Amino acid sequence: MKAYASYSYWLESCGDDLTPRPRLDGSVDVDIAILGAGFTGLWTAYYLLERDPSLKIAVLERDIAGFGASGRNGGWVTPGFPVSLDVLAHRYGPETARAIAWAMVDAVHEIGRVVEREGIDAHYHKGGALRIARGYQQLPSLDAAWRTYEQLGLTDLYERLDAQALRERIRVTQAEGAILVKECAVVHPGRLVRGLARVIERRGAVIYEQTPVLDYVTGSAPHFRTPYGDVRARVLVLAGEAYLSQLPKLRRTLIPIYSLIVLTEPLPPDIWDEIGWTQRECVASQRYTVDYLSKTQDGRILFGGRGAPYRFGSRIADAYDRHGPTHEMLRQMCYAWFPILRLKGIRFTHAWGGPLGVPRDWMPTMRYDPGQGLAIACGYTGQGVATANLSGRVLADLITGHASGLTQLPMTSHTFRLWEPEPLRWLGVRFVQWGYERIDRTAERTGKPPSGRSLAERIAAH
Repeated sequence: MKAYASYSYWLESCGDDLTPRPRLDGSVDVDIAILGAGFTGLWTAYYLLERDPSLKIAVLERDIAGFGASGRNGGWVTPGFPVSLDVLAHRYGPETARAIAWAMVDAVHEIGRVVEREGIDAHYHKGGALRIARGYQQLPSLDAAWRTYEQLGLTDLYERLDAQALRERIRVTQAEGAILVKECAVVHPGRLVRGLARVIERRGAVIYEQTPVLDYVTGSAPHFRTPYGDVRARVLVLAGEAYLSQLPKLRRTLIPIYSLIVLTEPLPPDIWDEIGWTQRECVASQRYTVDYLSKTQDGRILFGGRGAPYRFGSRIADAYDRHGPTHEMLRQMCYAWFPILRLKGIRFTHAWGGPLGVPRDWMPTMRYDPGQGLAIACGYTGQGVATANLSGRVLADLITGHASGLTQLPMTSHTFRLWEPEPLRWLGVRFVQWGYERIDRTAERTGKPPSGRSLAERIAAH
């Protein structure tokens, strides 16, 4: 058996027995069959059972509940959407962009409501998020974001902070200002995902762990195929995020991109007095290559980011969870943000990573085809904690035929734009990864903001 506690600090400290639940033993018939016991699958089951407690629901999980991104992420419960508001407004119009923004805010609140109602000790804390301009070269991107909020009438959800106002919240080197995202929370994702699994079991769902789905069949007799039997259902739900790319039928719908994390030991009070950060805001800069920070309930700093290379053929393997050069880069970045950590000899106790699912156009999908008996939700590009909750409510509405504002959102009619076949896919993705790294280095060296006109920026604009 895998040592599941070693896959992330969140699984190690979730306070749960990680011994796998029994696997499927022979074919079964249910109303709803869900692939994936992560946030998307569990939220979908939760809201379906809330609508109709009589439903027979089976969740199939290759490893254990929370094994994937749901048990390894940065702990952000953010209203940020994978596609930026200005791009959403351009694609779908300003009213739709506003509707998505408010739906995401509601997802942040909804997670807080559920953990309180269900008694899930997930360390949920709504302290907001700080999008920091770390260096003058990052200020123009904050200016552009603020203009978008003004144009869409969303400024009540945000606050612009100058350097001094920012220092009163958190002291970061080279910080020139920030936008405070008011409606954002931090959570212990391992406790949340494992708690959700227990809740849906209490409501009657069955989770089969150690049960990989090899294929699925839609149409008049939908069913999942596993090594241990078929699961026949009225509706199949595909909720495996990056791991869906490993199914032959979905190989080009998403690509797995690895995001990596390092974690410090608990910091003593004198260091927190120096840093501030008393509200436990989520924190990020404006770098293209992405960084994301959170403060754990036990006083550690989590520092995550990209940098691990895309693997040819969209391969996923445990060995890719750790990439020495990227993990070391993250440690050094954390020391650069907070020099007192190096001065005081603070150690990093954990390092982990995992794949997230990226669609070709960055747009998530939350869709149901009753004729095929197939629902799917995926494509969160690393912003999945709150987006998965929204997906669960959307799919529950679609599957039960409940018309709502959520079922009118463009994700419900989104059609996948397929990724290019290999080797073009590898060449294109690595070109963008290399390009973003080069752009960030150049901006930090020269103090000049990115032009927005480079080929890498235009290819990956979202």
